[in-house]
Amino acid sequence: MQKRIVIIGGGFAGINLALQLGKKKHYQVTLVDKNNYNFFPPLIYQVATAFLEPSSISYPIRKLFRSKDNLHFRLGELLQVVPESRQLVLSNGTIEYDELVFATGAETNYFGMENVKKNAIPMKTLSDAIQMRNKLLTHFEEATITTDKEEIKKSLTIVIAGGGPTGVEISGMFAEMRHNIMHKDYPELKHTGAEVYLVDGGSALLKPMSKKSQENTYESLTKLGVKVILNSHVSDFVDDKVIFTDGTIIETKNLIWAAGVSAMSFEGIPQTSYGRGKRMAVDAFHKVQGLENVYAIGDTCIQSGDPGYPEGHPQVAQVAIQQGRNLAANFIRVAEQRVPKTFTYKDRGSMAIIGSNKAVVDLPKPKVHLNGFIAWLAWLFIHLLSLISYRNRFRTFYNWTVAYFSKDQSLRMIIRPVDTSQPEDKPKLQD
Repeated sequence: MQKRIVIIGGGFAGINLALQLGKKKHYQVTLVDKNNYNFFPPLIYQVATAFLEPSSISYPIRKLFRSKDNLHFRLGELLQVVPESRQLVLSNGTIEYDELVFATGAETNYFGMENVKKNAIPMKTLSDAIQMRNKLLTHFEEATITTDKEEIKKSLTIVIAGGGPTGVEISGMFAEMRHNIMHKDYPELKHTGAEVYLVDGGSALLKPMSKKSQENTYESLTKLGVKVILNSHVSDFVDDKVIFTDGTIIETKNLIWAAGVSAMSFEGIPQTSYGRGKRMAVDAFHKVQGLENVYAIGDTCIQSGDPGYPEGHPQVAQVAIQQGRNLAANFIRVAEQRVPKTFTYKDRGSMAIIGSNKAVVDLPKPKVHLNGFIAWLAWLFIHLLSLISYRNRFRTFYNWTVAYFSKDQSLRMIIRPVDTSQPEDKPKLQD
């Protein structure tokens, strides 16, 4: 009989695990996710800034599983794990497993700041990206119909918290939009004094990358007009004011939060199975500490046993992809009565795009730093190849080509769901 593997989460780790097990007769695999699509997180900021449409970086999971009879999809959200009976309680029923794999990624970490959580714009999911696009475009439209200069400036000023790749890339995008697009779409808003701020609590941007990359990035963003603030933490966001720990205040309606992530905890998983940052503690075979037949891969886990990363692996896409593939290979080895292999992360390098013809790349072996046009081409090439389908790659390449040569894009629509909270018995116009 086929063993039942249930995977919770359809991100990099979960999808790679499932696809590697496709058509393997030993296992029946069910992937559970609250969304029915897989998406590419490194490019959600381009959806948020209307340079890509959502379908360019997302793909239906059921379509990915076509022609693989042992792969199944279940739309739902995990509520509880019952390890004793190997059962999961979902938002729409229950499901049983022989092997359980957590690949749930991470969620936005607001560090306990409730006002920031309530008022800031997160940058973690595709829904976040669409919400951000709607919110920013709405603020721009509001600015065109007010005569209060302070309100206009607050509507147009953007503060990005977090100097990692997401923060750097989105601040560069906004800076170029301000120069190339805003005066075309919103001629009423010329010379309003709006600014783009990038804020980080550390002493440098792109902290995990080389010093050369950090310096190149700071210089390039500054030339684009981004105001970079280092060694400073956001402490509150209330009444259209971003407040810093040193008392500094920036007035804006737009705080974009890219400052940190945290793993998720689940009912039924004992506290002793969690490590630092709420990440599940796993061994070199991805097994969760203190539990039988339960595994964790990707951002949701912290692994011991990898000599190069005694404090755990970075929460990046390559770790999730490699762990998903390693666990799949181990499941196959076990089914074929072979010895499973421990996981060792192979660092492929780090990169970040800053703007048109501007990027930084660090390669570990040999140790090489690239910047400028060559790094920009490398970033485009790697990210295109990393998209999950040929359709995604074609659409994204087409949109990038149009944006590069026109310095513009035509996706700036405010599209909102119907507000069902409003009463339906509104008066209707008579014919």
